[in-house]
Amino acid sequence: MRTFDVAIIGGGINGCGIARDAAGRGYSVSLTEQNDLGSGTSSWSTKLIHGGLRYLEHYEFRLVREALAEREVLWGIAPHIVRPLRFILPLHSGLRPAWLLRAGLFLYDHLGGRKRLPATQPVDLGGPLGAPLKDTFRRGFEYSDARVDDTRLVVLNARDAQIRGADIAVGTRVVSARREDGLWRIVRRDLRTGQEEEIAARFLVNAAGPWVDRVIQGPLGRSEAKHVRLVQGSHIVVRKLYEHDRAYIFQNADGRIIFAIPYANDTTLVGTTDRDYSGDPAEVAITEEETQYLLDAASEYFAKPLRREDIVWTFSGVRPLFDDNASAAQEATRDYVLKTDGASGQAPVLNIFGGKITTYRKLAEDALKEIGQHLGSRGRPWTGSAALPGGDFPVDGVAEIEARLTRMAPHLSAATVARMVAAYGTDAPRIAENLGHDLGHGLHEGELRWMIEHEWARTAEDVLWRRSKLGLAFTADEAAALGATMAATA
Repeated sequence: MRTFDVAIIGGGINGCGIARDAAGRGYSVSLTEQNDLGSGTSSWSTKLIHGGLRYLEHYEFRLVREALAEREVLWGIAPHIVRPLRFILPLHSGLRPAWLLRAGLFLYDHLGGRKRLPATQPVDLGGPLGAPLKDTFRRGFEYSDARVDDTRLVVLNARDAQIRGADIAVGTRVVSARREDGLWRIVRRDLRTGQEEEIAARFLVNAAGPWVDRVIQGPLGRSEAKHVRLVQGSHIVVRKLYEHDRAYIFQNADGRIIFAIPYANDTTLVGTTDRDYSGDPAEVAITEEETQYLLDAASEYFAKPLRREDIVWTFSGVRPLFDDNASAAQEATRDYVLKTDGASGQAPVLNIFGGKITTYRKLAEDALKEIGQHLGSRGRPWTGSAALPGGDFPVDGVAEIEARLTRMAPHLSAATVARMVAAYGTDAPRIAENLGHDLGHGLHEGELRWMIEHEWARTAEDVLWRRSKLGLAFTADEAAALGATMAATA
């Protein structure tokens, strides 16, 4: 039986971020994920690294400050998957007044120590940036945040953790965890083969996201009060709504906001919703009410109303927010709460509640403080200055890598070159050394092999919707053929 310093349940951004940090400090680490890496909440985000402008209204200044500072940190360690993005905030008569928005954006610019991202500025919507909008929107503000490929961020953290010695078990479920002789005895089952393995750990981390309470009540065998408030967030992806490269943030009469963001394969991402959810997180799906809400909210601003026929894809996920008894879902805190349980002489467990993708690295550092108190501190915080795999290049170096890849593989389209560099960074030329046949829409055998061998991809869904967004291009028949190819080579 293998014994680890730290065993982690959950392969979302929090679990993989903790695994990376812990492995880099010299702890022996095992991570167990029942499905695919990032297949829960982490893959259903709005794909943003942002401070959370609207959280200022709820006085969550510490969270906003931490998130704002993290934007440039994450851009620096992963400039391939994190890119700056400018947001247009139109002034809407009858909603938040211009002075309030200007004050909020001034605070947003200065609270987090912004260095490289451009500052807020007024914008005239009578020009190209307002062309897609109704004529009633003439003025607004433009400010900075960043976009991220959320699932790739998860996978790259897991990959770096593995490079540093961590054991990563995907498609494997923890079926029991019990304390014995100062250790956790953990039984986990490979869901494909049914084979079970028992491992031991000195410290257990429950980073199961929406399933965190279920892990406490199931494998851990504790009947405890509910800690997590499940909040559903849904998005629609529609045909490209405009030509420029900015995103929009729209105020709604109900006090909420939605985003319209340039997305993959000539589409626009519109979201998100906020509603309480009580079902199985694995079965969450966008509702008719949410679909109509997003169409109506966007149509309030765009000159051409959005119709259901414009929708090419939808996705929905559950955010595991800490239950702070807020009256409305959109008012529930996005901050994280860490709770360590373990009497003297008992093996401790750290349960993680809440959090957001932007602050995952800081959450991991806080988790390592808890681990250090029980196992003995090792090393100092390091993840903010060490590049994630493929991210070892300057933030302004994307064009140089694209040029190198084009020289190596001149037959690749410009769109495929840009997609591969945005996914793999400096690893893209390595993949291009042996691309093989095109399996469709610029996905080559060599890239598929890389996903399988280095990124734990096991199914066509893993490849098309999480390791890439090529699911927007592949037909159902093409996706089935890819799945058959993967099954034949497994």
